[in-house]
Amino acid sequence: MRAVLTWRDKVEQCIYDLAFKPDGTQLILAAGNRLLVYDTSDGTLLQPLKGHKDTVYCVAYAKDGKRFASGSADKSVIIWTSKLEGILKYTHNDSIQCVSYNPVTHQLASCSSSDFGLWSPEQKSVSKHKASSKITCCSWTNDGQYLALGMFNGVISIRNKNGEEKVKIERPGGSLSPIWSICWNPSSRWESFWMNRENEDAEEVIANRYFQEVPSTLKSAVYSSQGSEAEEEEPEEEDDSPGDDDSEEHNDILAVADWGQKLSFYQLSGKQIGKDRLLSFDPCCIGYFTKGEYILLGGSDKQVSLFTKDGVRLGTVGEQNSWVWTCKVKPDSNYVVAGCQDGTISFYQLIFSTVHGLYKDRYAYRDSMTDVIVQHLITEQKVRIKCKELVKKIAIYKNRLAIQLPEKILIYELYSDDSSDMRYRVKEKIVRKFECNLLVVCADHIILCQEKRLQCLAFSGVREREWQMESLIRYIKVIGGPPGREGLLVGLKNGQILKIFVDNLFAIVLLKQATAVRCLDLSASRNKLAVVDENDTCLVYDIHTKELLFQEPNANSVAWNTQCEDMLCFSGGGYLNIKASTFPVHQQKLQGFVVGYNGSKIFCLHVFSMSAVEVPQSAPMYQYLDRRMFREAYQIACLGVTDTDWRELAMEALEGLEFETAKKAFTRVQDLRYLELIYSIEERKKRGETNNDLFLADVFSYEGKFHEAAKLYKRSGHENLALDMYSDLRMFEHAKDFLGSGDPKETKMLISKQADWARNINEPKAAVEMYMSAGEHGKAIELSGDHGWVDMLIDIARKLDKAEREPLLMCAHYFKKLGNPGYAAETYLKIGDLKSLVQLHVETQCWDEAFALGEKHPEFKADIYVPYAQWLAENDHFEEAQKAFHKAGRQGEAVRVLEQLTHNAVVESRFNDAAYYYWMLSMQCLDIAQDPAQKDVMLGKFHHFQHLAELYHGYHAIQRYTMKKLRLRTEGLQLEEPFSFHLPETLFNISRFLLHSLTKDTPLGISKVNTLFTLAKQSKALGAYKLARHAYDKLQGLQIPARFQKSIELGSLTVRSKPFHDSEELVPLCYRCSTNNPLLNNLGNVCINCRQPFVFSASSYEVLHLVEFYLEEGITDEEAVSLIDLVAPRHKCENKWQEITSNSILGVSWAPAWAPGRRTQGDGWASLRFRP
Repeated sequence: MRAVLTWRDKVEQCIYDLAFKPDGTQLILAAGNRLLVYDTSDGTLLQPLKGHKDTVYCVAYAKDGKRFASGSADKSVIIWTSKLEGILKYTHNDSIQCVSYNPVTHQLASCSSSDFGLWSPEQKSVSKHKASSKITCCSWTNDGQYLALGMFNGVISIRNKNGEEKVKIERPGGSLSPIWSICWNPSSRWESFWMNRENEDAEEVIANRYFQEVPSTLKSAVYSSQGSEAEEEEPEEEDDSPGDDDSEEHNDILAVADWGQKLSFYQLSGKQIGKDRLLSFDPCCIGYFTKGEYILLGGSDKQVSLFTKDGVRLGTVGEQNSWVWTCKVKPDSNYVVAGCQDGTISFYQLIFSTVHGLYKDRYAYRDSMTDVIVQHLITEQKVRIKCKELVKKIAIYKNRLAIQLPEKILIYELYSDDSSDMRYRVKEKIVRKFECNLLVVCADHIILCQEKRLQCLAFSGVREREWQMESLIRYIKVIGGPPGREGLLVGLKNGQILKIFVDNLFAIVLLKQATAVRCLDLSASRNKLAVVDENDTCLVYDIHTKELLFQEPNANSVAWNTQCEDMLCFSGGGYLNIKASTFPVHQQKLQGFVVGYNGSKIFCLHVFSMSAVEVPQSAPMYQYLDRRMFREAYQIACLGVTDTDWRELAMEALEGLEFETAKKAFTRVQDLRYLELIYSIEERKKRGETNNDLFLADVFSYEGKFHEAAKLYKRSGHENLALDMYSDLRMFEHAKDFLGSGDPKETKMLISKQADWARNINEPKAAVEMYMSAGEHGKAIELSGDHGWVDMLIDIARKLDKAEREPLLMCAHYFKKLGNPGYAAETYLKIGDLKSLVQLHVETQCWDEAFALGEKHPEFKADIYVPYAQWLAENDHFEEAQKAFHKAGRQGEAVRVLEQLTHNAVVESRFNDAAYYYWMLSMQCLDIAQDPAQKDVMLGKFHHFQHLAELYHGYHAIQRYTMKKLRLRTEGLQLEEPFSFHLPETLFNISRFLLHSLTKDTPLGISKVNTLFTLAKQSKALGAYKLARHAYDKLQGLQIPARFQKSIELGSLTVRSKPFHDSEELVPLCYRCSTNNPLLNNLGNVCINCRQPFVFSASSYEVLHLVEFYLEEGITDEEAVSLIDLVAPRHKCENKWQEITSNSILGVSWAPAWAPGRRTQGDGWASLRFRP
């Protein structure tokens, strides 16, 4: 720190007080009975102010700059405006000793020998309060809540805004140590490093210290000088919750200077902070800098002294010829003014030099004059080392830190070798006063530089070595080396640059230049030296050849990049200059000095702040790229460039066929596409390909430089690759231009690819035309068919030659698919595909055309009639279907279709339809039986199907009867008998017929319960009570549905009241042997005597008057039929029995009434069929 006198003036009277206008433009002095107004910029006296009749002791300016006040020995206080006009005057009973404005409310406190007053513009009168002693000084707290009064009896009284005393501090000296000056620290951001101050050692490392909580409510109390509480009045409850008031207790620090020659500090609560600082003079004035970081003291020692905020003396601001009664700091600046007893006014500028050290990414600098902060420039970690003495010099190297204090040098080391460790501990102390200009620390030594002399001291303080230079040493730097053998780079004022090893007495002259050295740095490989001389020129030398490589103007500091040999930066003229190799300098704006360059980070010192500036290395990288120095450009990019720069480097290296560099750069930007290209080219090179034009063409095609790629493909003899490229990119016009009048095959191939592209971009019509032009008929037909363009398909089909079978078949397929069978038939005829034509007619059910074609070509009959028969069967045209199956020769198919239909009818309870289908099946089997090979099997099936037809025909009536009865019950109708399509006698006969027929297995769908239930009901109704009982008994052994349960139980009970016999009218008669058969016949539907099968009527199921007979040998069927057709001769006979007998000679079998083609004659007569 040094003070520069800016201006000085002298007046005849003693200057007791002064005050700055808050904006710093004016200075008000209390000199004699006048106020003098000065311009602070040049010391011009602007105007003297007269208003007091006696000596003016004090002056104070309001914080808002609108008014100021002055107090005088004439017992009056005058309020002045900023326009230097007096506006108000009031008086006290004694001379005015001090005045002070509240920084918030602008309330004025004026203090006299016996009282003090409080005045504000809003009040009409001054509020006055008595004092126990003469008040010598006063000061408001930052928030304007409290006023501290310093008294002649050594007491400090802290009052609130209303003048009430809250805290009283009694100092041990009493009236022997009058309080002459007090001042509150103005900083609202004051760190609480005062806490536990007595326990802190001078070498202790302090880091991350936080505020401690204190009570927020200020109590009325009296404190002794040690700060212990002596008396307490009006106790209030403490509020322990943190808040603004808590921090306020820390921020409001009162500095007290008394004529016991002590400097003390107190909290707002009255508690003393630390111990008293002894002074060697009587202090007359004390004041803080605007931010509270320093204290000014002036007094009987005839000088203004600078102290730290905690009372450590830093030095002298200016020496005077008489007592200094007042000194103040210009607001928000480093300017200090002092007023003396002899009337001298001195205005100084304080210049604080930067004390710092840098090694790679660790920067150590002085803070608050007594602290050292070590900052990690990469991680931004900081650690504070409190020395509590003026820090004069700092040096840092690897894990060592040296701090020079006024009476000693402290050497620190890191706790560990971790590069991120920021914890330091004291390694050694050299308790000895040194005078030096520069300080350097090594692993085991410290180097002191004093003008021309260098001294090497061990950490024990023993001087080991000394070098005497020819000229003043201007710059020194440790350049590394083994511990105890480090090298130093030294620059002298005469231009010499030396290299010194700590363990060697002899200095090595690296080079000698004509101008003085200001700054030095050595490149990473120690092959190049950069020097900044006194003419602000940066010169770069080759150390081995001493050759000047280049020089650049406007430089005040220089630094080599620690990671790149050929890159350095220098600052000057407000610009940062980056230079790579011998390329032109790249500039960007930057304030400050360059002190280090590591990778992409440039360490810059601006005023007192060190910062790490991230600088993209784009400019030097592009300089290398311009000269196709790809590997060097990659090294620069590794220091730090943007992703765009990495991509540009990758592309340039790829075009330069520097695949290794390109691969690294593309890996950095994670571009897999280009990495795949590079790997494919490398594989091809391994296989022996050496055509660089071909490789470069692939690169250009990837980059989108298609025309350049095509030229290279052509030059390398791979025109096909150019065509493929254009085709893939749909650049067909360019491909045609490239092809010119070349091979027609390639032209067609190109058109085909263009058509594919048109198809993909949804222009199918254009694609169809292109496919036709290229001869790709199949694709044209497929595309037209998929879009349903029949007209286009017709044109294509008619243009195609009949020899082109595949395309024409595709056309026919799409004609069928699009519902145009006529065009499909035309196409099939064109190519002569009759089989496909037949299939077309069958699929479209154009049977007439199919039959006509079948007549002309009998070999296709099976292909026509089989599907025709299936179609007829599906549409219930079974007779026609059978004929069709016959024509197709598919008898078995006809039988399977009818069997399936029959089964479906049974499952669906359509028993009448089932009977019909079984009868048709029997007829079909009879026709098939004409084949001798199948005769026996088919005749067996014939009889089986005939039997099933009879059963299902009869059961149809039973099923209708029982279901009708169920529906009536469901609807709640109570009838004696349900409505039926058949007479009771018919139902009785049918149920008997079924009961006698179901002696073995019961066919699917026929219910014995329904049959027995019908038989029981009808037997009871017709008087066949015995048969009814039998039926009811049988039903008891079966599982009866719930719907019949009640009816059956009731019928079973009521039938027992009937006679146990059947009505004789119901008993059937055998017309062959005239035997009466029982209603319940265990033999079935045959006579119990002659075993003659009964022939039943198909409608009433009564036994017909028919008898089966056998022809004698020699009589043919035709002769038998003619005999039957003869009219029997009638003889007059009295007995009708003979007539009946004669008419009963012949027996005929019957055909069902529902059979097609029958001839009915009476009840149940049908076409006769003789049994052989």
